[in-house]
Amino acid sequence: MAPQVHFVAFGLLILAGFNLPVSEDIVFIVSASIAATIIPENKYLIFTGCFLGAYFSDLIAYLIGRYGLHKLLKFNFFKKKIPETRIKKIETFFSKYGLKTLFFGRFIPFGVRNILFITAGLIKMKLVKFLLVDLSALFLTSLLLFNLGYSFGKNYQDIFPYLNKYKLLVGGIFLIMIFSFFLIKKRKNYLKKRSKK
Repeated sequence: MAPQVHFVAFGLLILAGFNLPVSEDIVFIVSASIAATIIPENKYLIFTGCFLGAYFSDLIAYLIGRYGLHKLLKFNFFKKKIPETRIKKIETFFSKYGLKTLFFGRFIPFGVRNILFITAGLIKMKLVKFLLVDLSALFLTSLLLFNLGYSFGKNYQDIFPYLNKYKLLVGGIFLIMIFSFFLIKKRKNYLKKRSKK
């Protein structure tokens, strides 16, 4: 299994292009960690698999926006995954800030990237422009994520005892972050309902 990591990473990232719940960040970090701990001789191959998977994934999302979004939004699954309100917000950002939105938006995880790429297709951004801006942003994010995962993999023996020592503190911070996220989301929903009245 381990020698085929580059194919697995590529496949998972392609699925992410279809708006399936696959985290690009996690795929990069885990793949890099495997490269560091199990098959360091394949690190460049694994990086290439991740990079190409992410790049083609972005292109798939763009093409969905350009040629198939209106048809897809007829299905409830995609309606929930790609709310029209979020698309309209991103369209507004595109009209104001153009290519900067695409470049800096690539650094935002949790499904924002895909909606951004779909919207770029929807507003019919020139394909060459999209590919060049996305390539430059992906180059930075992929290097950052892969190096992070690789460093973690190389130093996991030092990191785990440290985490174990401070697990209550780390766990507490993690729970506070999750709780804060839900509170913010709940507040946003409340304010939306209030503004509609």
